[in-house]
Amino acid sequence: MTNVHDYTVTTAAGEELPLQKYEGKPMIIVNTATKCGLAPQFKALENLYQDYKDDGLEVLGFPSNQFMNQEPVADEEMTSTCEMNFGVTFPLMKKIKVNGSEAHPLYQHLKSAKKGTIGANIKWNFTKFLIDQNGEVVKRYSPQTSPDKIRADLDELLSK
Repeated sequence: MTNVHDYTVTTAAGEELPLQKYEGKPMIIVNTATKCGLAPQFKALENLYQDYKDDGLEVLGFPSNQFMNQEPVADEEMTSTCEMNFGVTFPLMKKIKVNGSEAHPLYQHLKSAKKGTIGANIKWNFTKFLIDQNGEVVKRYSPQTSPDKIRADLDELLSK
């Protein structure tokens, strides 16, 4: 596997989704949790998605329950919570593990491509990765980084 487009993920509805579908489009990949104190970032991510989707941006949310049991609900309930409470329209995937020996292969790739400030592991919910149109991991953002701070990097990617 050489880039993000080489992976297949599973949607919250249980359908296989080859990321090759997003070739030519920038992406933001983020691990999420509806019960997390950072959950208001769902709205900021949705705003980013709405502002840039006509330019090709895709935002993909990957729920994970690995951080203090902050995504304890089933995939269907998680999806409806995101839609109702945060207005999320970007795709949410099936709940996954982002760390440890059972980490999803996509997340193994993301972490090896861009390590965080304290190592490769995801340290909390809402760690964000910016992916370019060729499926390469361009940048990793900490959980505390507001999605609005991604705009400048996204503008630069889209101008290429």
